[in-house]
Amino acid sequence: MADNPGISLGDVIFAGIDNNPYLNELYDNILHNYALSLFGITNKEPKPVDVADALQFADVLSKSTDEDNLDRHKIWAQEIVALLKAMYPDNPVVLDYFGTVLLSTENYLGLAKNVPGFCGRTLLDRFYTEFSMEFLSIPAEQDKQFFRSQKEVYDRLTEPYFSYSGPTSMGKSYIMRMFIKKQVMDGTKMNFAVIVPTKALINEVYSKIIEDLKIDDITGYLSERNYTIITSAGALQLNKEHQNFIFVLTPERLLYLLISHPNIKIDYLFIDEAHKISAKDSRSAFYYKVVDMLDKKQKPHIIFASPNIPNPEVYLGLIPNAELKADQKLSTSFSPVSQIKTLIDMIGGEVQTFNSYTERLEDVFDFKKGFVLGQIINLINSKGNGGKAQSIVYFNSKEKAVEYALDFAKTQPEQDDPALITLANEIKNVIHGEYYLAKIITKGVAYHIGYLPAAIRLRIEELYRERKIRTLFCTSTLLEGVNLPADNLFITTYGKGRGRSKMKAVDFKNLIGRVGRIEYNLYGNVFLVRLEGNTKTEDFVKLLKEKVPEQELSLVSELDESQKKQVVDCLLEGDITLENLKTKTKESYKIIRKFAVILLRDITNNNHSVVHQAFEAYLEGDVKVRIREVFRKTGSEPDDDINVSVDQTKSLYWAIKNDELCYPALNSDRTVDYDDLMNFLTRLSQVFNWNKYESDTIGNDKRLKWYGVILRRWINGHGLSFIMSESIDYYRRHPEKKVSINNRPEIYNGSAKHKNSVIGETLEAIEHVVLFSLANYFLKFTEAYKRYHNIQGDMKNDWYEYVEYGTTRPLTIFLQRNGFSRETAMYIREHVDEYVVDLDIENPKLRRSIRNCKSASVRKEVESMLYNIPDLFVD
Repeated sequence: MADNPGISLGDVIFAGIDNNPYLNELYDNILHNYALSLFGITNKEPKPVDVADALQFADVLSKSTDEDNLDRHKIWAQEIVALLKAMYPDNPVVLDYFGTVLLSTENYLGLAKNVPGFCGRTLLDRFYTEFSMEFLSIPAEQDKQFFRSQKEVYDRLTEPYFSYSGPTSMGKSYIMRMFIKKQVMDGTKMNFAVIVPTKALINEVYSKIIEDLKIDDITGYLSERNYTIITSAGALQLNKEHQNFIFVLTPERLLYLLISHPNIKIDYLFIDEAHKISAKDSRSAFYYKVVDMLDKKQKPHIIFASPNIPNPEVYLGLIPNAELKADQKLSTSFSPVSQIKTLIDMIGGEVQTFNSYTERLEDVFDFKKGFVLGQIINLINSKGNGGKAQSIVYFNSKEKAVEYALDFAKTQPEQDDPALITLANEIKNVIHGEYYLAKIITKGVAYHIGYLPAAIRLRIEELYRERKIRTLFCTSTLLEGVNLPADNLFITTYGKGRGRSKMKAVDFKNLIGRVGRIEYNLYGNVFLVRLEGNTKTEDFVKLLKEKVPEQELSLVSELDESQKKQVVDCLLEGDITLENLKTKTKESYKIIRKFAVILLRDITNNNHSVVHQAFEAYLEGDVKVRIREVFRKTGSEPDDDINVSVDQTKSLYWAIKNDELCYPALNSDRTVDYDDLMNFLTRLSQVFNWNKYESDTIGNDKRLKWYGVILRRWINGHGLSFIMSESIDYYRRHPEKKVSINNRPEIYNGSAKHKNSVIGETLEAIEHVVLFSLANYFLKFTEAYKRYHNIQGDMKNDWYEYVEYGTTRPLTIFLQRNGFSRETAMYIREHVDEYVVDLDIENPKLRRSIRNCKSASVRKEVESMLYNIPDLFVD
């Protein structure tokens, strides 16, 4: 050391600590004994663990100065003391070290929840703790502290642009929300946009921002500082002058907001779950479009947040001409919570622990073959958290999630819980009396599928947080950002979707990070379960070991140079269909076509977006001039809506002009005639070339008739329960339309299984076809019709509104445009005399007494609306 003055004692201590054989033996034994305790195994002797030595190692690791392994060491220290505390809850020495380690890692939230009042052993500890807590205090909530990595991010959010990544449990979106909260509290007049990948996440972020900005049970900063949260481009509050907004939108909704309200200024754009920009999914193209539109006109601060990726700066590549600086990116690996990984081989009858630091499997015990997954879940639930542990069980298909949920529920007793019974009755009333979910939820078991109505999904999440629902079966929808207090996560497959593709490392790390949330606990259990013979343990282990690779923009990964040249060649021919483009999958074709649509718009507008720049090598000389000319001659002018291409737009305007195509008139009772609807859908199919672009769904003539049945009932304002009954009746009358059971067609037989299959298919059709595909095409028709006929403001007989809001009734539309769900809006309309005043004027009001109505879901929504749009209510 004397010969190397730059080396400290800490460097020597920590340089080799990861490979210390005694530390690794201790940790292996702790994992082994924890597993025995977790599974209640009493016929095997635990391995020897010198608790004092383990605590000393944890203390040393928590004080690591090794820059390359600092986060790893601190996480390891927390794991050791957390597991020892779980196994020796009454040991005062363990509790003392537990507090000391959390102080050293500056995990003050974990400390407050687990060792309240602990501030160190010595006076020096207390002084440092006081200084550190003050330094890390959250400006908007000064009695709470950031983690140091959160503080580093927060301090950089005023940069023109910034991209950061961290573990799933880091609290990335929390940092954004605290920044927004501070600006609102200070009276700053700005507009903020938080972009999330799914509609399910819109609801979660909306609810959390409402909670963040409450002052007390009556008032909130939203109304006091003149802010409103907006979750759709059709919100009536957008027309209010001198109002500030917090937008919570998907990329698609943001695009339509920018198109329909081009003068709205956005000061801060936060893109959460930004790794979706790298997805091999046509939706990733929307990120490019909205970032370019905003950066070109407004230059907002643009912030990207991603889970687990090593190169977050890659997403700054969406910003044209952005100059990357070192302080505009941050990647951290520190997590305030940990995941303890266990492999359960149901085929081989074996349980093994996985040591994340040595990356080795260790045998724990064998069990008799014949056990089923439900028995394992029951056992784990009964052992953890005082016998009341909660679990999430992940499957890659909706059918399996439902099937296993039903099997598990058979082994569970009725809970006799009023909240569960109320939700079960609500599901029966809202969806269908024979829907499986209503049958099992009274046992504290549920499944969480993307197509469930938002109000039902939110109630399931709420009752899970309240620990009334203890076991939740789900697909990736729940795990794409919704945070729940799960103690255990069972992963039954490494497959992705229904195909044979496997999860990527970034998806897998994001998935396992969903258990163990600092708001609820310091660690969570991840069980990797081999349920079937074709599932390989080594593939699970490979994912556990695999580091998340550097990410690429989808613009880079999905287009090779030959495809770029093909796209340009097609545009030179005036062809935007890209008929001869060679791609491996339909999804790849869709995303490249969207990039082609963006490129054509850029060329005609002389806009140098990052998409334009990617094709620059093939646009030399007079190529751009020739492309402009060929599309000018055909009368095909592209616009900013990338859901449709210029050939579709041209065909649409031709039909409006020459065929006088318009929406059919409503019947005298404001209902839609089925024949009129089908004639219009058939004409739209021709205009938009659905056979080419939507061949799997609305481009299929037989399926279009089925969607027509659903759409008519939807537009006519029927409740979901009625629509489900009609769908079931349709199958009864058309036995040739077979139901899909485990991906196999079966003739409809009227059984509960077949009815639930029809219900699931109908709910999925409403969510993905009616409210997405058809709604987007109807919106395009409305915009073109208004533009051609020079209609300003709202349009009479606007079928886009009827599709988007599922009704032709003005009151129901009005309520939804103010932020209520369709179900709640229909409930209010059914009780109009009780809760609505000033019905005859343009802006009716609601009585505050509605907060005491009989529907729990309605009460929940009303509570949020009272904070967000208090002017809507009167006493």
